[in-house]
Amino acid sequence: MTAEEILEGQVLLIDKPLKWSSFQAVNKLKYALIRHLGLSKKFKIGHAGTLDPLATGLLIVCTGKFTKRITEIQGQAKEYTGTFLLGATTPSYDLETEVDETFPINHIDETLIQNILPQFIGEIDQKPPVFSAIKKDGIRMYEHARAGTEMEMKSRKTTIHEFEITRIDIPEIDFRVVCSKGTYIRSLAHDFGKALNSGAHLTVLRRTKIGDYSVENAVSPDDFESNLSNK
Repeated sequence: MTAEEILEGQVLLIDKPLKWSSFQAVNKLKYALIRHLGLSKKFKIGHAGTLDPLATGLLIVCTGKFTKRITEIQGQAKEYTGTFLLGATTPSYDLETEVDETFPINHIDETLIQNILPQFIGEIDQKPPVFSAIKKDGIRMYEHARAGTEMEMKSRKTTIHEFEITRIDIPEIDFRVVCSKGTYIRSLAHDFGKALNSGAHLTVLRRTKIGDYSVENAVSPDDFESNLSNK
């Protein structure tokens, strides 16, 4: 990979590690490219779709002229796999915050789980988590939430193209979901728990695909830099 190729435009597939922000991952690539290819700090680089720090998986990074494709890539369907933990909720709908309420799970079995699946397939109404990057009054919602400010989230339309349960070991269930842009898997976990007359939150999330791009072809930020230094 040359400086000219980066400036002309590249789509880089990165496997974002756990607890890294998407910004950290892009920064790692940016300074690796500056260091090894002699690019100026002003070259264009950006990612097509944020992944939460507690999620892993496919982060698409565009450089140079291909940064113009970010909006197009972000609009493509996304595939995720992960785990819901039944019987408890958290304010963030995932592991970022502590459990705030617990619920019975003795009534939940595979039949009940499979019976509620259809209500989550197709176009659905979904409320984003209050711990989200959506802005209100110029401030991201998670900043309002962390400050203890009560905020009401409006529901929005989203589309679940495919949703399957791949493992049931109550209180854990694993899933695979293909969904439209703007879908919050944390909200899906929360709503799924409600539909079971219980509660649930997201404990594992991995993005495996965006459109035709797959995490199978991605490398970690550290491996990306190693590959540059070995050339």
